[in-house]
Amino acid sequence: MLEYLPQDIREELAAAQRRAARRKSRLRVQVGDAVFPVLRLWDDGLALDGALAPQLRGLVDIYEGGRHLFQALIVASAEDSGEIVCDFKRMTVVTETPPLDFWKDENAPAGLLPKL
Repeated sequence: MLEYLPQDIREELAAAQRRAARRKSRLRVQVGDAVFPVLRLWDDGLALDGALAPQLRGLVDIYEGGRHLFQALIVASAEDSGEIVCDFKRMTVVTETPPLDFWKDENAPAGLLPKL
């Protein structure tokens, strides 16, 4: 149906869809001081708006609002129909506490009483 519309109207419709997706998403990518909104996120990649984001490569942080969700290593990015599609080599979940370097027993006492 869109093929019957003039080219300039099709471009404006596509731009309006990208703006709506950017507004709807709370996800963002932070590279140093630069911040870019995320259009889509999946297991091994993400899509950014091609008009706003450059070709990315390296370690990035992914946030949802103010909450830090992931750290990802981008190994490749390519432009596809106005979007920058980035592929991850790894994506690590950010936790609030540091990882333990020992095994914690489930039945361990909560505390020890001193001798009297």
